Amino acid sequence: MALTNQYLIDLIEKVKDRNKGEPEFIQAVTEVIETLEPVINKRQDLVDAGVLDRLVEPERQIIFRVPWVDDNGKVQVNRGFRVQFNSAIGPYKGGIRLHPSVYIGIIKFLGFEQVFKNSLTTLPMGGGKGGSDFDPKGKSDAEVMRFCQSFMTELSKHIGADTDVPAGDIGTGAREIGFMFGQYKRLRNEFTGVLTGKGLTYGGSLARTEATGYGLCYFTKEMLAANGKSFDGKTVAISGSGNVAIYATEKATQFGAKVVTVSDSNGYVYDPDGIELDVVKQLKEVERKRIKEYIGRTSHKNAEYHEGSVWTLKSNSGDIKIDIALPCATQNEIDAAGAKAIVANGAFAIAEGANMPSTPEAINTYLENGLLYGPAKAANAGGVATSGLEMSQNSERLSCTFEEVDAKLHGIMVSIFKACDEAAKEYGMEGNYMAGANIAGFLKVAEAMKAQGCV
Repeated sequence: MALTNQYLIDLIEKVKDRNKGEPEFIQAVTEVIETLEPVINKRQDLVDAGVLDRLVEPERQIIFRVPWVDDNGKVQVNRGFRVQFNSAIGPYKGGIRLHPSVYIGIIKFLGFEQVFKNSLTTLPMGGGKGGSDFDPKGKSDAEVMRFCQSFMTELSKHIGADTDVPAGDIGTGAREIGFMFGQYKRLRNEFTGVLTGKGLTYGGSLARTEATGYGLCYFTKEMLAANGKSFDGKTVAISGSGNVAIYATEKATQFGAKVVTVSDSNGYVYDPDGIELDVVKQLKEVERKRIKEYIGRTSHKNAEYHEGSVWTLKSNSGDIKIDIALPCATQNEIDAAGAKAIVANGAFAIAEGANMPSTPEAINTYLENGLLYGPAKAANAGGVATSGLEMSQNSERLSCTFEEVDAKLHGIMVSIFKACDEAAKEYGMEGNYMAGANIAGFLKVAEAMKAQGCV
């Protein structure tokens, strides 16, 4: 979108100048600011209060050393991060990403997105994010424990149940959360809901594991229904094979769709008979193996494995025809070429399970071709929404049944879609759910920031 508001044009230039070498953060901020122009044109009071100038600058950035000893007795040193981006509507809330690609720009982009995502859930949570360039893949449980304990030794100084509540993200699953929680409890001598995604035996919530994938499908179902469509009988392409992809596959299948792809960082499986989810769960949740081993485990004789990006949408017999795309892997996994393949291969809808999986060029391709597009900050908010429910359960010293949590999650995702839909209509962009999500998420945070003064 071409901006005409000079204040917003200057603000983007300031962000680019202040955050050189952080393309993901600049991309995330630019996408939001470009869609807020109709709001800012009507709300000079928010400009006067400096809301946007403050919103694009994190409240706090913490970078620290994480030394740990590997199984050979050698000292290893990683870098740890926590960006506490905005606390206007509640304590900072956002995951911990453990991946070699992690640096401050990735954490800032994720924290910025989290501000809007958390606002959309209607729960009282601010936005934050953390992580490390540590890679848990190929490490022993003992090495992961030593890293997590060292990481939490520093992080514990900056978080708390009413201050900042981290959760999992890429590379941070139940094992890592358990080790981090144990260390926090030992250091602080308190048992509080300081982390979410915990095990069920020590304060975790039922349905948290499934929440992001299920929530993605609940949002997509609403988006489809609002446009006279459904999952039933449709072919779905999904990227990734972690929690989000697995449970999006499960729920989409329950809604009557056939999921034909899953992937990891090496390549993708195409199974025209429908992904055999039990095999994927065994490989990824139990054995931590690569997705290519699906071919040797599945009973489906037509399944294929290919190196590279699933969004080429190519099989041995030609193009993979799909109706709905659900990217659930990582940021910027779909570029312009991938988006064009999605359009050319018949898709009419795409909703994002990963954080910012589409480049700006890809998003333009979706919108120009009339695809129904559910942006990440709305479509994948189910995970953090359920984390918010886990925080509530911890505060009350209560636990809810799976059905109770799932019902609340479903209700939240329906309300998120409605908020996106209504905001888009109010500001003259009907059907543009990306703009609607940004506007609806922004306004709640902006009003709170204005009310609290220049802080």
